[in-house]
Amino acid sequence: MSKKNELHASKHLHPIHTNHVSLNLNVRGLARSATVAINELSNRLRLEGRTVYKLGLGQSPFPVPECVVERLRQNAHQKDYLEVQGLKALREAVAGFHQRSDGIRVDPDLVIVGPGSKELMFLLQVAYYGDLIIPTPCWVSYAPHAQIVGHKVQFVPTRFEDRFRLLPKTLDQICAADPGRPRAVILNYPNNPDGLSYSDKELKKLAAVARKYELILLSDEIYGKIHHDGNHVSVARYYPEGTILSSGLSKWCGAGGWRLGTFAFPPSLRWLMEAIASLASETFTSTSAPIQYAAVRAFEGGKEIDDYLVHVRRILKALGQHITACLREAGARLHDPEGAFYVFPDFTPIADKLAARHIHTSQDLCRRALEEVGVAFLPGSDFGRPPAELTARIAYVDFDGAPALTVALAQAPDTPVDEAFLREYCANTMAAVDRLCRWILEKPSRRRRSSTSTETPREISYGK
Repeated sequence: MSKKNELHASKHLHPIHTNHVSLNLNVRGLARSATVAINELSNRLRLEGRTVYKLGLGQSPFPVPECVVERLRQNAHQKDYLEVQGLKALREAVAGFHQRSDGIRVDPDLVIVGPGSKELMFLLQVAYYGDLIIPTPCWVSYAPHAQIVGHKVQFVPTRFEDRFRLLPKTLDQICAADPGRPRAVILNYPNNPDGLSYSDKELKKLAAVARKYELILLSDEIYGKIHHDGNHVSVARYYPEGTILSSGLSKWCGAGGWRLGTFAFPPSLRWLMEAIASLASETFTSTSAPIQYAAVRAFEGGKEIDDYLVHVRRILKALGQHITACLREAGARLHDPEGAFYVFPDFTPIADKLAARHIHTSQDLCRRALEEVGVAFLPGSDFGRPPAELTARIAYVDFDGAPALTVALAQAPDTPVDEAFLREYCANTMAAVDRLCRWILEKPSRRRRSSTSTETPREISYGK
């Protein structure tokens, strides 16, 4: 297969396996996770010598704080199986973390530690009997988890005009149709894929609806500590009795590959935590011991962790604002990100211009951008949006965060992060967005060179 044809074969940016007769019906047709697949494809293309900008996988570009790394070094010898629920000292640290960060009292005996929050979310769906309500756009793995275990999923499309938030009145209407039906609702904020959050007022209203219908809320707050202004508020403040609070090390602590996630349960959901712990004992047994000992230091917090987070937020906020301005100048509509490291542009306002270039769906958009300019990102359809809606997720993480953080830590926290800083320390991401926006603005008649070219595009500056 030629290199060009290989890209065409990857039209959906992840491989599709055969539907073998011996496969469980619930996993037939199940592709690899889109975020993992785009990262693997990007790495493969880079190994072939291509220039590829990796804006597909949502992996923190920043290093793990040195104090946490040092704790891992000190505990590399830890080799024993730990308790299924997790190291007691770690569960106590997680409880303290939520008390300090979220103002929520958590019983350490109601905390469970897993090899990533993704695994805990899957086991939750195995254990829980009831429907799953998922606002879209949403993270790519919530629905496949439900498919694997055979749960009914009710997707709730949200609107750009509502900042892609789940409206309390919409949730009330869904539940009112069958008030006694058991349901779990997934809230994720700051959100993957759009980087947006909920206001205090919105959370109070959602909590009131959840209480009215005795819903279980799975509040995925893995990005809470990288709310760009440090103003994250947990919905568990307003609905403590029915909220499972999900966190972990992968995003705010830069330790995605360490695979450690946490769930904190209220006393009223002890029965569900015990069921998940039983499932854990029959699946992963316990999370890596050295990682758990190191995680204690991360969740304990302190000045070093606080300083780290302040400057990570500074950099992400400035980069997100710059990218948003560039994409708007290119014709997209999108909201300013409030947290995490994602933007979710909608190119529908220039749909006619894109159609003239035979780009009609979000999959077309992402495939062509990868083929023609080497920028890898994911279509909105992978996040539950209609293919004809020209939305996409851009993860602005293709840079080495270590040098950027070193320079930022030497500055006062209120020092502006200007474009010169971004050009120097977030160079790949900035070049990717320049290249993407230039490509979007091209005339239909212009021919593109293949992304096999290693030519570096001339930098452009939008809004000037």
